[in-house]
Amino acid sequence: MKKTFRLLKNVAIFIAVIWAVFVVNLVTPFYDFNQLGIIPRNPNGLIGIILSPFLHANIAHIVSNTVPLFVLTFVLYQFYRSKAQKVMIVLTLMTGLLVWLFARSACHIGASGLIYALASFIITAGLFSRKLTTILLSVLILIVYGGLAFGVFPRSFHISWESHLLGVVAGISLAYLMFKMKKKI
Repeated sequence: MKKTFRLLKNVAIFIAVIWAVFVVNLVTPFYDFNQLGIIPRNPNGLIGIILSPFLHANIAHIVSNTVPLFVLTFVLYQFYRSKAQKVMIVLTLMTGLLVWLFARSACHIGASGLIYALASFIITAGLFSRKLTTILLSVLILIVYGGLAFGVFPRSFHISWESHLLGVVAGISLAYLMFKMKKKI
């Protein structure tokens, strides 16, 4: 129980940092931190690979990312405790790099690429692990967040569907490398 409470606290701190960056950006009149997002194929946009999950365009944007990011981060750390920190780092970097390489020319910000990466990683890793608990978890995440599948298609110019799609690619790829390739070696 103590571990679960500590985990909830740590995930809440992570979310609070994202909100703090949003608030500071909101009240800072002389600089827009959102310029530090991923700008594909531009060396200045490389910093966005790390920073983009912390940057959000408006209140609706950050609110829509908060709950799924909280839930999926908690689930990752709860069920893949020994691997979770590495998975978070690799998914953030992998998704960001793929966006930098392949997305349309725009400034891509927000945590949704990471959300899609986490969801696809948890679903795929659960199926690859072949443990009943993680398979059931995969099914539950698929039921709860299955609607995310529609976000990988272009709908609006202001939504980085590329981050969503490439997050899915990153999540599935990492789960494959961690669980399927490990068994072949």
